[in-house]
Amino acid sequence: MKAYVIDRYQSQQGVRLTELPEPGVAAGEVLVRIHAAGVNQLDTKIAQGEFKLFLPYRLPLVLGNDLAGVVVQVGARVHAFQPGDEVYARPDKDRIGTFAEFLTVSQDDLARKPANLTMEEAASLPLVALTAWQALVERANLRPGQKVLIQAGSGGVGTIAIQLAKHLGATVATTASAKNADFLKELGADIVIDYRTQDFATVLEGYDVVLDSQGPASVAKSMTILKPGGMVIGIAGPPDPGFAREIGGNTVLKIATRLLSRRTRRTAARLGVGYSFLFMRASGTQLSEITTLVENGTIRPVIDRVYPFASTPQALDQIAKGTARGKIVISMTESPARHSE
Repeated sequence: MKAYVIDRYQSQQGVRLTELPEPGVAAGEVLVRIHAAGVNQLDTKIAQGEFKLFLPYRLPLVLGNDLAGVVVQVGARVHAFQPGDEVYARPDKDRIGTFAEFLTVSQDDLARKPANLTMEEAASLPLVALTAWQALVERANLRPGQKVLIQAGSGGVGTIAIQLAKHLGATVATTASAKNADFLKELGADIVIDYRTQDFATVLEGYDVVLDSQGPASVAKSMTILKPGGMVIGIAGPPDPGFAREIGGNTVLKIATRLLSRRTRRTAARLGVGYSFLFMRASGTQLSEITTLVENGTIRPVIDRVYPFASTPQALDQIAKGTARGKIVISMTESPARHSE
């Protein structure tokens, strides 16, 4: 099968196309022929080696963390799926590799593709939708009447998180460029702050939750708009000791996360608020709940551009620039690059 791999971290050569053996199917696994794959900032960060401390992948590595496709074969003890089923998934963090023609996925990480979506639309959702779900539903327990700030609302996570937060009954503020304001209000944002001309910390106050995708400096600033007991959930760091415990990290990782997050945790304690680092996990069960929201029109995917498989390096280049509105998707069956809304 054809696949895009990296041979080493921080390489200027980027990904290369190669031929690999088609993966085998063990008990509890499902072999999927991939029709489309979502592209995420996570892919570029993995390629740069930013997560090698707690994600020690063996190189060469096939990148890719989102897929939509068709079941080709199922292993023993798989009863929920059969060949021909249309599915989508964010594979487990230890089993990534969706920039390829085939991938074996644990049955626990798979869900049936929303019937009202194309393969490209479905492939855009798993990682960002699960991130939004685990942040707002599972960790924040966001409730009607609460106020949430979603940083970078026009990005992949932001566009889905805005829709989910509005569905949960929250008042939703977001940061974005002025040109995206009307679009984000259509998605459900009540307040759109132009990050080029406004400082969200001087505009907002008394918030219950902030979903931050910008990193430590933004996390610290976000804490100042929270009410006492509020929480910042960071998906771009710093990783904290709770994360190390969650993934069963070794002593080195536990010490490293304690040091990396020390300043952030001290700021949170001084302000009487909470901080939690989220590295989303695969979950077919949660993805099935998201499918219901997609099929009833509560959540819709937002795609900036679809690239053909042969243009995977260009897709990664675009996502690295951080300018996409919504998601970038790679299509294994699409020939020309195209834009979609």
